[in-house]
Formats: sequence, structure tokens, C-alpha cells
Amino acid sequence: MFASASRALSQMLSPPFRSVLLRSMGLALAFLVVAGIGLHRLLSWGLGEGGVWLETTIGPNASTPVNVMEWVLAIAAGLGIFAGAIFLMPAVTALVAGFFADEIAEEVERRHYPADPPGRALPLPRAVLEGAKTAALSLLIYLLALPFLFFAGLGLLIFFFANAFLLGREYFEMAAMRFHPPQQARALRRRHAGTVFLAGMMISAFVSVPILNLATPLFATALMVHLHKRLLGGTRELILPDAEGGPGRAIPG
Repeated sequence: MFASASRALSQMLSPPFRSVLLRSMGLALAFLVVAGIGLHRLLSWGLGEGGVWLETTIGPNASTPVNVMEWVLAIAAGLGIFAGAIFLMPAVTALVAGFFADEIAEEVERRHYPADPPGRALPLPRAVLEGAKTAALSLLIYLLALPFLFFAGLGLLIFFFANAFLLGREYFEMAAMRFHPPQQARALRRRHAGTVFLAGMMISAFVSVPILNLATPLFATALMVHLHKRLLGGTRELILPDAEGGPGRAIPG
């Protein structure tokens, strides 16, 4: 496990990965900026409407207290957007991974496993759909964990372990589906659920570090490519899915 993580980290700054790193970071930042602008406008509208309602209800003498309260709430909203961006990173990086996972996996396989048969890239719509589903689940987990953030960090634990499960599942299945039909990839993940969850904890820890977490798709995909190879053991009989995602054909490694 740790050897796989070490190999994934060591390749992140290699020349072939730099282009993918810059593009994935740019796309992740673009998603965050759009989400931040939307949230900021929504909060600004809410503060403005709320201030007008208070002044109308209480009267003109409440103008100064209302303005002070609006300033305080605006600052709190700004801090909330910043904190929200940190918590949104698992969802954002899961979505970004759908665009770049195969490119990253191909480079890992080419460098570390040149003698093995190469995997087959997932159709882009399927890869993006897988990432979008995980992103939506991450957002749901965030909303469910949010009320528990005020109870001795219980929300942070819920958020961490839920992301470990979701991100571990997504990245492992995307790596495995390069060699197996989707049903077999999921069955392989369930068979090694404990190992995949431990790897997911490494990804969850990685995505919790600000700035560094922009590189999550590279680290997580590379980690799961290594893990998938290790879990195959010495059998090396890979079942490549056909173009329609059917049973495919076996290729001895």
C-alpha cells in the first residue's frame, strides 16, 4: 500500500504528468470560481433583501444596526465561501478526474508496467458520469456532515471517512474498468473492500490539504492503478471489455 502511494507521489512531477497536472488544476479552479461566484451572488441577494425587510419592519431608526449586521454577515459569508471551497474539493476533484483519469492511468502503465497489456480507455461520457455521481454523493455527505461540525469535530470524521469510501471506490473502479467490464470491476472492488478503503483514506487525507488537493486526480488515479496491479497478483489474466462494455476477451499477461 505505502509502496504504491510512494510510486504515485514520485511520478506526479515527472514531465509527462506536468501537463495533466496544470490542466486538471486549471479545471478544478474554474469549477471552484464558478461555484464561489454563484454562492457569493446568492448570499449578497439574501443579505440585501434581508436588510430591506428589517428596515421596513423595524423602521428607519434601525438603519445603522442593520448596516453593521450586514457587514458582519458579509464577512462571515466570505469566510464561509473560503471554508466551503475546502470542503467542496473532494467533489470538484472527483468531477475533474473523469476528464483525465485515463490519460494519467496510461502514463502510469507505460512507465511502470510496460510488459503488461495496456488498458482500454473508458468512453469520456462514461468517465465523466462516474465522476459526476461521486461528486454528487460527496456534496450530499458534506451537507449531512455540516451540522455535526459543531460537535467536537464529529462532522470532520464523518466527512473524512465518507470521502475515503467514495473516493476510494471511484478511483479504483475507474482504474479497474480499463481492464474489466464494469460489473467485474465492482466485484473486484467489493472483494478487496478493506484494502480499497485504506487506499481511500490516503486519498481523503491528500484531498484535505489545501492547494495540494488540486493534484488529487493525479495522485489518486496513479495510486489505484498500482493497487489494481498489485491485487491482480501473479495471475495477470486481464479481461478487456469490448467497445460496448460487454464481457470482452481474456488476455494473458
